[in-house]
Order: sequence, then C-alpha cells, then structure tokens
Amino acid sequence: MIVRIMGEGQVRLADSHLTELNKLDNILLTEVQKGDVPAFRQTLQALLAKVRELGDPLPDDSLEPSELILPAEDATLEEVRDLLSDDGLIPG
Repeated sequence: MIVRIMGEGQVRLADSHLTELNKLDNILLTEVQKGDVPAFRQTLQALLAKVRELGDPLPDDSLEPSELILPAEDATLEEVRDLLSDDGLIPG
C-alpha cells in the first residue's frame, strides 16, 4: 500500500501493519470527537511516526497513486476532522 503524508511524501507500507496503525487511528478518532487537542496532537504524531518507522520512503520524484492520505503533523483538529470517515483516517 502507498501512503502519502501531506507535505512530506510517500511511503510503501505492508498491509500487515494496518492492524497496528488502526489502533492508533481509533484512539485519534475518539480524541477528535471529544475535541481533546493535546491528546489528538500526541496521537497524530505517534501515528505518523509509526507510518514513517514501518514504511519504506519512495523517491521524491515518484508519483505513485496513494491508497491512503494522512494529514501533515501540524494539521489542526478541524482539518483532521474534515478528513475522517466513520472508520477514522485508516479504513478497516
């Protein structure tokens, strides 16, 4: 799966990591719904750090279609709320 982090680039991520990422995504969804900005900020940073850790960066000149788009680390709670579906940022 190709994942884009807005403002950073893309990484190739094995589907086997989705379960682990969904745990953080579910926490993030709850924090956004509660409007808990400090907790949201911490969990968003943890989610993006985990994607960077588990994924393999694609070259900057690579233009692969992204199957998943995640917000930038400095995204606001409102910006992330606009990106969320009922499943959060990560389907499943």
